[in-house]
Amino acid sequence: MGTRWFVGGILAVGLLSGCEPLDDDGGGGGTGGVLFRQGFAFVREDDRNVYVVDNQGDPNTPQRLTSVGGAYWPSLSRDGRSIVFVQRGASGTSLLTVPSTGGTVATLFSANDPACPRGCSNFRTPAFSPDGRSVVFVYTAGNNSQTALGRVNTDGSGFQELTPNNVIAYGAPSFMPNGTAVVAPAGTSAQQFNQVAFIPLTSGSIVYTTGLGEVSTVANRIAVSPDGTQVVLDGRGSSGGVRTYVAPLSNGRVGMVRRVTNYGGVSAQETWPVWTSTTQVGFLFVDAGGGDPGIYRATVGVAPSNSVTLAVPSAAEPTYGPVS
Repeated sequence: MGTRWFVGGILAVGLLSGCEPLDDDGGGGGTGGVLFRQGFAFVREDDRNVYVVDNQGDPNTPQRLTSVGGAYWPSLSRDGRSIVFVQRGASGTSLLTVPSTGGTVATLFSANDPACPRGCSNFRTPAFSPDGRSVVFVYTAGNNSQTALGRVNTDGSGFQELTPNNVIAYGAPSFMPNGTAVVAPAGTSAQQFNQVAFIPLTSGSIVYTTGLGEVSTVANRIAVSPDGTQVVLDGRGSSGGVRTYVAPLSNGRVGMVRRVTNYGGVSAQETWPVWTSTTQVGFLFVDAGGGDPGIYRATVGVAPSNSVTLAVPSAAEPTYGPVS
């Protein structure tokens, strides 16, 4: 499957040099030296650390970027140099960053920071803006049971509530390529994402798509394509299985969904989709027998395909970048 890429002394300059160094209950990063140009970042379920695999490297020997566990939902910056993720610890959740080439783990924003007027907790699924200057993430505000979206600058300043409405819950956000809006699953609760929300970040009202065809709910994530004309999502159908779907995106609304693959049985799970190019997506696949999920790739065509490629075994919650 290729050779392992590891070069001592190479450290890319990340976008987040203004972040504070991590304290003792954080992510425990290394000293750099991982050669990462393009590929997947993910966590492993057995130790909950952040890993990367370069496209030219060996997926069976990924490079570990953190060491103390508790990591969830990594997300690569558009240039592929930095990763933001959620750290769960005894004091709650925090947004942390680490260079994709290894190095110092830094705290970006912590639960119940004074900048969050209603109180922020239970952080989830952060995503970098295209220019790398801010991060949008899911959180719980105060004692409200609904999840909301917030934005914070990558120096930890300027927290902003994007969805102060307490009626609708929101899931994992994905930026439009020009950075003017995010797209996210939405619904009456975090267990019932039966809509897609288009959320402008400067002016304008939120646009909701309420009909998703054969998809009853979005399981985990919706991601905007590199050119902004499509979305990919993990949709739950009437059978209870979760499949990968794509759909056109126009004027903030999602069109008719269509399945990407015919891979696996009825109860198979295809989750946490990401774009790896304008014509290819990656996703986690778990068969009916369970076991460790792996990251697979599939080409987006006009009809579902049963041709998929295993990219990385034993992985969870993948992100990919840079997307060319």
